[in-house]
Amino acid sequence: MTHNENNPQARMAEKIAQIDSICARARIMPVITIAREADILPLADALAAGGLTVLEVTLRSEHGLNAIRLLREQRPELCVGAGTVLDLSMLDAALEAGAQFIVTPGSTRELLQASLESPVPLLPGVSSASDIMLGYALGYRRFKLFPAEVCGGTAALKALGGPFAGVKFCPTGGINPGNVQRYMALANVMCVGGTWMFDSEWVKNGDWARIQQCSSEALQLLESL
Repeated sequence: MTHNENNPQARMAEKIAQIDSICARARIMPVITIAREADILPLADALAAGGLTVLEVTLRSEHGLNAIRLLREQRPELCVGAGTVLDLSMLDAALEAGAQFIVTPGSTRELLQASLESPVPLLPGVSSASDIMLGYALGYRRFKLFPAEVCGGTAALKALGGPFAGVKFCPTGGINPGNVQRYMALANVMCVGGTWMFDSEWVKNGDWARIQQCSSEALQLLESL
């Protein structure tokens, strides 16, 4: 038992520090939905070769949990989280598969509450000030803004920075090479999530070199920031 197990504030502070560390390492977090089991390792390897070593593997496909298990076992140097976690059963399955962090597209009190007891940090999805306040009341200070562009993009993030001074975000949804610099230039943005660096056709065709190149180019866009 750690000295923080009976101290909810200290536990949350630890998880916030974990999220901060994960996002600082990521800068750009690929949000991956696996269509074929054979793609799991080569896709992860191509992204990692381009510098993207923190992966959010969504549970939108039947291969999601297996991808997390396989990557944790075969690629321990990567940081692998579970995305599109919608309810408690999916949360349990993601934790059992070895996910190192959990991402949800939205927030329910049930998931927020359950994750307070989990050893793995949660990045809850929000799309409004009310969503943020739901998590804020429970101690959460790090959120995924989704779908970012639909929710108002960088203008929304600037506006939310006023009332929520200590809160930071990982915007996901509509991020691309044309706007990633604007997002990452904001003080309350830790990292961004995206899919542009691995077009589904490239994955389908096994064009791993192109994915590696696009991943590397994505990070190069942030070098001046």
